[in-house]
Amino acid sequence: MSRRTRRLVIAVAAVLVLAGSGGVVLLLRDRPPGAPGADRPAATTTVTRQTLASRTTVDAELGYGTAVPLASRAAGTLTWLPKVGAAVDRGGTLLRADNRPVVLLYGILPMYRSLVPGTDGPDVAQLERNLRELGYDEFTVDDEYTYRTAAAVRRWQEKLGLPETGAVTPESVVVATGAIRVAGHTGRLGGPATGDVLSYTGATPVVTVQAEADAAGWADPGVPVTVTLPDGRQTPGKVTHVGTKATPKDGDTPTLPVTVRLTDRDALGRLREAPVEVTYTGEERKDVLTVPVAALLALAEGGYGLEVVDPAGSRYLPVDVGLFADGRAEVSGAGLTDGMTVGMAA
Repeated sequence: MSRRTRRLVIAVAAVLVLAGSGGVVLLLRDRPPGAPGADRPAATTTVTRQTLASRTTVDAELGYGTAVPLASRAAGTLTWLPKVGAAVDRGGTLLRADNRPVVLLYGILPMYRSLVPGTDGPDVAQLERNLRELGYDEFTVDDEYTYRTAAAVRRWQEKLGLPETGAVTPESVVVATGAIRVAGHTGRLGGPATGDVLSYTGATPVVTVQAEADAAGWADPGVPVTVTLPDGRQTPGKVTHVGTKATPKDGDTPTLPVTVRLTDRDALGRLREAPVEVTYTGEERKDVLTVPVAALLALAEGGYGLEVVDPAGSRYLPVDVGLFADGRAEVSGAGLTDGMTVGMAA
């Protein structure tokens, strides 16, 4: 069997990555008769040991994430709301009921009871941490609501223009995990102050990916990604949250919301809302031997091989092929070594 009929050479220009599927199509051609270097390939490359990773880019949105309702337990009439788009920090006023402020505190426990001297529990410690951050620190931050805590609360109430009772009630505060941004008004001035009066998001811009539910295995909290901004600049980010409810989008494949927080917020400049792209690493192979895809040969007897070049000439070495990524292929097989010279399709 002649060398020409024994194998087919993969052309460099014939390697096509299928968008969306990650598959690779190899179009094959014979080496033409009389090609230069009948015993040696026209071009060579080396086998390289490296980490090979496939990367996928998906559409995403820069914004503030999904808005959620804010429930007030204040009694009376709603007399003031912050403007849509306003940011409210710890100690800031979220609304006014009968012209009295309802204040934002940070934490994870909602205000489910009144806190008075003699009360103890983690909600007391949460309140005391907030008071300390607001500049009231004449007490020990612990689970006990003491007379010192009550004294600090009275000073805080005086500053807010509230009756100086020394007690904190669920009607006077709302707890969120951090600063918020007002997304919309659901209550109206002159209406009841109790119930959902506004909707809000986090105050810091985030990136949201609607990942197809059956292909969201890459998304776990802490996974690093790269975000490409509308002007082409790239900035790092990390996955912070993955939704658990898959919902169909326009009748298409169900998706899960994946939230990405930017590592360098300053990279946004004044940009706050825009379409962006997120690139994540899918499969990864560490410390494997790789070659350019154009070095692979489809052997007539089946499988793939490489044309190994040495001072004595060239020979064919069958290889197993693994991951394709970035124009390279993972290869393995008996006799294959790092730095080995192999042929390339001309």
